[in-house]
Amino acid sequence: MSDENGAPDTGEAAPADQTALPGQGAAPGQGAVPGGPRPEPLRLFGTTWVNRDPGYQGYTARRIAASVGSLAAVTVSCLVLRFAYQGLAIADIGSFVTVLVVAMFAICSALAFRHTWDAFAKRPDPDRQASLRGLLAIGFVGSLVAYFFRSLTEAPGEKLHREEYDTARQAYERRTSRRTGNPSKKRRRG
Repeated sequence: MSDENGAPDTGEAAPADQTALPGQGAAPGQGAVPGGPRPEPLRLFGTTWVNRDPGYQGYTARRIAASVGSLAAVTVSCLVLRFAYQGLAIADIGSFVTVLVVAMFAICSALAFRHTWDAFAKRPDPDRQASLRGLLAIGFVGSLVAYFFRSLTEAPGEKLHREEYDTARQAYERRTSRRTGNPSKKRRRG
């Protein structure tokens, strides 16, 4: 098995014109330029976002499923947080600590929402992402809400991936269009 894409390793090297550009996934994409860059698959969507594939397992069905699933996850998460709040109330630890815990979850959820929303438009810095891991874990409800709202209009992260894919495809087309013809047969300007 290949480590990169989970496909069986045949031991053969890929042809030079089949390699993906940096930032491009190795999944075969619908609508990809033959021999050019391949679209990077999105979580839950694969490469259906490229042509917005119709059908039972196409883009629209996956967007609806992502919206419903993330809304259900938000609902369940809020119920779990409600049980945690009731546990604090039963423990009678004091109003200050209760307010502190509620404020912590509210603030972390707001920050996680903003961070997740911004990550749909531009790639986050890996170092900053690692330093915010704890905050994003505490504010998981905010991340789920951001995912829900984004999936109402597009696949979360589609805009960023589409811009990167279009840029890579245009660069590939510019590179290949310059190399047409035999350069030794060109007329020299005198």
